[in-house]
Amino acid sequence: MLALTLEEFMLELNDGAIKNVGPNNKEATVKLFDVDTAEAREFGDKRIKLVFEDEDDNEVQVSLFPEDVRRIADDIEALEDDSAVFD
Repeated sequence: MLALTLEEFMLELNDGAIKNVGPNNKEATVKLFDVDTAEAREFGDKRIKLVFEDEDDNEVQVSLFPEDVRRIADDIEALEDDSAVFD
């Protein structure tokens, strides 16, 4: 399931063209639940792309620098040691 929340978001649709309306103060939150596949791959010369997909082919891609990926890996390792989630 993909949940998308958009704040302060307005678009203009005119003759099939989509155009931003208003100031550049838009925010978005995307959540993907019940992920079926997850993978990590190189993205350019300096980043890692994490790709998550559910059974309905909804996909979220996140590009991170290696130090951010290492920090997440450390967080997961700490969860493995301290959390009942991995029991």
